[in-house]
Amino acid sequence: MKRSYYGLVILSMFLSIQGFSQYNIEMCQKKAKANFPMIVQYGLIESSKDFKIENANKSYLPQFSFSAKATYQSEVTEIPVAMPGITPLSKDQYSAVLQIEQNIWDGGVTASQKEGIKAQTNLEKSKLDVDIYALRERVNQLFFGIILLNEQQNQIKILKNDLDRSYNQVKSYMENGLANQSDIDAIKVEQINTLQKETEILASKEAFVSMLSAMVGEQIKSEAIFEKPADLTYSGENKRPELFFFNSQNALYDSQSSMINAKNMLKLGAFVQAGYGKPGLNMLKNEFSPYYIAGMRIVWNFGGLYTKKNELKLIDISKSIIESQKSVFLYNSNLKSTQQDVAIKKTRTLMERDDELISLRESIKKAAEVKLENGTISVSELLREINLLDIARNNRARHEIELIMAIYDLKNTTNN
Repeated sequence: MKRSYYGLVILSMFLSIQGFSQYNIEMCQKKAKANFPMIVQYGLIESSKDFKIENANKSYLPQFSFSAKATYQSEVTEIPVAMPGITPLSKDQYSAVLQIEQNIWDGGVTASQKEGIKAQTNLEKSKLDVDIYALRERVNQLFFGIILLNEQQNQIKILKNDLDRSYNQVKSYMENGLANQSDIDAIKVEQINTLQKETEILASKEAFVSMLSAMVGEQIKSEAIFEKPADLTYSGENKRPELFFFNSQNALYDSQSSMINAKNMLKLGAFVQAGYGKPGLNMLKNEFSPYYIAGMRIVWNFGGLYTKKNELKLIDISKSIIESQKSVFLYNSNLKSTQQDVAIKKTRTLMERDDELISLRESIKKAAEVKLENGTISVSELLREINLLDIARNNRARHEIELIMAIYDLKNTTNN
């Protein structure tokens, strides 16, 4: 175990010195998320929340209003008896009023409004989390596709070495008259087939790396190192952002219930009016004069009580729909997790069988090389054993990557 650890440390130091870039799955996921165009919306949503709450807080600031009017009336109030010091009112009248209102208690409307703003912000962020979370699966597919192609590339190198060794072996036999040109040609055919496979693998890898480069927002070099994940543990606990999205929707409905209750509460406020007009407050004084009015105002609108009960019931129905959607999501997620867990167990078993097959195929291939040396089998039979060994190795490499992919698919399903 210590040797393996020290080996990894030495390899990392060597790669750093050589200037090779290293990438792991977590790094690619973070870079892809940071590079995704929608990521800027988090800041915009937060700024929008700050402005809305700031506006809501201003409801307790004094409210100023100014009004002025000039009228001409066809008739005015008259006193039928002449009284000293009292002149008839003019039919033209004027007034200018400055009013200041101070909200003292709004029944909890402002507080409910701020809670609603926060709930709406959390809902928008949760929705954004759900949309961006889909990136993980796309990154996983590209990253593990590259890992699988790297493994296939390694197997190609092993196969090429086996074929080169067989070629040199058969060539020496031909020089000694124990083999002919057709045996050499048979090996050359396999070598060319191997080169074609290698070309296809390199082309596929280049395409995968290009797509991953576009997602992470940086150019990944062809010599970059892609690390196979070492932590293959996983948890069954579901932490998907969709669950937080459902909870955020319920929180928004709760804030709407609070707003309905607050709207039906009494409101208390103070006001001051300062005016100048003709006439003033004294209607019997027909001249311009200043005046003021100060007082308290209580408003309680009972009209909302007619619909309050139904409005709250509608919100309860909406919350029930959300709970139903959440249950369906959990049902599908649990079903998918169960299937993925079965796939993980199956792949582990296949890998155990792969190890047994590779061990047996290696023994058979070595025996075939001895038989070829003794002249008891043909080159074609040796090539057959080499190809079967290559297939077994490729299956082992493929199953290993499939296991890692299955585990990360399960991690993606449960956000672990």
